[in-house]
Amino acid sequence: MRVARGDLSNASWRKSTYSNGQGGDCVEVADGIPGVVPVRDSTRPAGPVVLVGAPAWTAFIGHLRQS
Repeated sequence: MRVARGDLSNASWRKSTYSNGQGGDCVEVADGIPGVVPVRDSTRPAGPVVLVGAPAWTAFIGHLRQS
């Protein structure tokens, strides 16, 4: 699935609970985009966005919770 960058201009971003509070490892995700989870570096909000398929994101988070 392709989502144009402009389609994310109104996205509501939130910092991942797996990001640390020390100013590093700042990952943000946006909800509400059907089929994908947009991921970006919160220190570079105008930078690139990685779109992860929803099933892959669910598997990734499940693996983190098991670690």
